[in-house]
Amino acid sequence: MEKPILQVALDLLELKRAVEIASEAIEGGVDWLEVGTPLIKSEGMNAIRELKRTFKDRKIVADMKTIDTGAVEVEMAAKSGADIVIILGLSDDSTVAEAIRAARKYGAEIMVDLINVPDPVKRAKQLEELGVNYINVHVGIDQQMKGMDPLEVLSRVVEEVSIPVAAAGGLDAEKAANCVALGAKIVIVGSNIVKARNVIESARKVREAIDRAWKEGKKFEIRRKKLEEEIREILMKVSTPNVSDAMHRAKAMKGVYPLVRGKKVVGKAVTVSTMDGDWAKPVEAIDVAGEGDVIVIKVSGYEAAVWGELATRSCINKKIAGVIIDGAVRDVDDIRALGFPVFAAREVPNAGEPKGFGEINVKIVCGGVEVNPGDWIIADDNGVMVIPKERAYEIARRALEVKKHEDRIRGEIEEKGRTLAEIVELYKWEKVQ
Repeated sequence: MEKPILQVALDLLELKRAVEIASEAIEGGVDWLEVGTPLIKSEGMNAIRELKRTFKDRKIVADMKTIDTGAVEVEMAAKSGADIVIILGLSDDSTVAEAIRAARKYGAEIMVDLINVPDPVKRAKQLEELGVNYINVHVGIDQQMKGMDPLEVLSRVVEEVSIPVAAAGGLDAEKAANCVALGAKIVIVGSNIVKARNVIESARKVREAIDRAWKEGKKFEIRRKKLEEEIREILMKVSTPNVSDAMHRAKAMKGVYPLVRGKKVVGKAVTVSTMDGDWAKPVEAIDVAGEGDVIVIKVSGYEAAVWGELATRSCINKKIAGVIIDGAVRDVDDIRALGFPVFAAREVPNAGEPKGFGEINVKIVCGGVEVNPGDWIIADDNGVMVIPKERAYEIARRALEVKKHEDRIRGEIEEKGRTLAEIVELYKWEKVQ
């Protein structure tokens, strides 16, 4: 192989959409078509057959993820039209050997995926000795959500084996180019092409980047952002419905609504617990909070306000991102005029007294949702969502994948006149009774 191979992973559930997206990807410069594991599980070997019939001049890669019965599963895929069959590096050597024998018998090749292999470099060398055709340095989707990157081990694997090495795992144009510069002969791109609203343009962008890296032989500089910076940047791109979906339809705060529509809040929580009408701790929290933080207040009742215009002006001075109050607020007209994002449960004219009861930065339950200091808050016109700090990066990444998926569907509705039920084959996926 001279020019690097661009392989698109069709990790979809619907065969009709997979064929359509594959056609667009080829127009954008994709070389090989991967029948993704979700598509194989959804449509079976027919997915491989249909893609091979439709794209006879393209190599079809079947991501079987085989870990046992190597001969049987490789035979199935190869007879269905797969040119390359992917099995798992975690497989026993006997399974790998059987897979290789079956592949040779039926005119296919074997690619081995190193996903979750404890020592990928050592295993890659063993697999080459067994006779596999390709090695795939792969960070899985769930691992990507936690920040793992295939670039970390790719260069070491390339140095140790002489067979072609593929790279996969959350690759965009820049990362794909870096993989080529590090020696990858094949780059596998999934959601950044498949979920794009304009598949042709997205594929072309990757194609141009990897070709440039191949010709110039140098890496693109990718600045790794601080984790907090990256989380904030991703959450600003997504909505609370995206976050809810990413958290398996998690609930928003109940009964807490925006005073100012059209404002979005993203930041880490500074929590406050206070009594009805006691505004001392909420105001003191302004001094505790830093730039970009969100003050989240749980009040014991809803009769008297613990927040108003003057506290809001103080927040603006401190560049606090927003305030969430499971309680009452006043001076609503002034707050709206200031355009500062305040979310509250009730609006009243009367305030209480600053008695100083309560605490700052303790666990609270706000709108029925537990909030701990440092948890991430995202709030918009749909409501307020809380993301546990331990899972913030993972959930942010998953929410971004939800958004990409919806963007692609939105494009099919607007540009191709389809209905949502038609696109996602809703009737097919209703639970069997």
